[in-house]
Amino acid sequence: MKGLVLDAVWEPKPTYEVSDWEQQTGKAITGNAIWRNPNLEVKSWPDPKPGPKEVLLEIQACGVCGSDMHFYETDDDNYILYPGLTKFPTILGHEFTGKVVETGKEVTLLEPGDMVTVEEMIWCGRCIPCRNGYPNHCSNLEEIGFTIPGAFANYLAVDEKFCWKIDAIAERFGSEETAYVVGALSEPTSVSYNAMFERAGGFRPGHYVDVYGAGPIGLAAIGLAKAAGAGLIVAFEISPQRLELAKAVGADFVYDPREISPSEVMMELSKGAGFDFHFEAAGVPEIAVPEMEKALAVNAKIVQVGRAAQQVPMYLESFQVRRSQAFGAQGHSGHETFPNVIRLVASGRLDLSPIITARYKLDDTVDAIAKSTERADGKIMVLPN
Repeated sequence: MKGLVLDAVWEPKPTYEVSDWEQQTGKAITGNAIWRNPNLEVKSWPDPKPGPKEVLLEIQACGVCGSDMHFYETDDDNYILYPGLTKFPTILGHEFTGKVVETGKEVTLLEPGDMVTVEEMIWCGRCIPCRNGYPNHCSNLEEIGFTIPGAFANYLAVDEKFCWKIDAIAERFGSEETAYVVGALSEPTSVSYNAMFERAGGFRPGHYVDVYGAGPIGLAAIGLAKAAGAGLIVAFEISPQRLELAKAVGADFVYDPREISPSEVMMELSKGAGFDFHFEAAGVPEIAVPEMEKALAVNAKIVQVGRAAQQVPMYLESFQVRRSQAFGAQGHSGHETFPNVIRLVASGRLDLSPIITARYKLDDTVDAIAKSTERADGKIMVLPN
């Protein structure tokens, strides 16, 4: 089969101390401190074979994520920008849907022909964090498209326990083809859902919500905030095209933060009360968080989702005086997240289909990622088969 393979050179930065675990496993905990000179190429890769508990998926759609851009883009020394867990070479792609074409002998949940979307985080279920109910923080974590082969490919084998049926989405749209493309938004939407409702505990209907960054994660947060009854939703984004998409999925006001002061806008819109729920999805917390801090309502929450290897200035006195909290969020697994996102889409209360703005063939996946670096599209989809 074919797949988009990323290879890079293991060359730790002089200031980075490689751990014994990283040396033993070949995995980088902080990818942008180790992997240099990345090369992305669509080429042949061995056909996957399903194990006893695995299903073989024919990939139908796979979205381009910000992390894929951060593999393509590099710093001045040609290190990847992505700061997280990685192991190369591997096939990229982790926001996807597929059709079951083969099942292992011990598979009981799925059968050939089933339509599914899949969790990206391959948690073990046996380590202490998993046993304590924190699968997103698994000690033995593998990640599809980061440490093990992903879905910018014709086929992928994965344990059935990570798969979720999307039949209800097909029923909602009346089209399997549409369901596969919309269903591929389940993973990024689940990242936002986990951050907003599981990690940060949500907000009360009527609360004021701001979203910094209207890429796919931020756009999903806007759609979820609308579905959850936010009283006012404001988006801050530098891309004019994405500002329009933010309005399409539920933002009441949209602004380019370079043209206004976000904190002043929020204080004016809230008549001095501040905003209740702040969502950072731009990956620039060193810029966004100080603005959010100036517009904290009493008992406000800041949720950090965007990935950035940056120190962030915070004046903790503001959090004490305003009785406010900051939450870090990673992943999308557990806590009913995937099935609840699928239910919201199937019910019609969450429709993010307007954010799908471009489609590419597998052979053109590098072009798709290059296009995404312009940060003008909502979600770019690759249709491998």
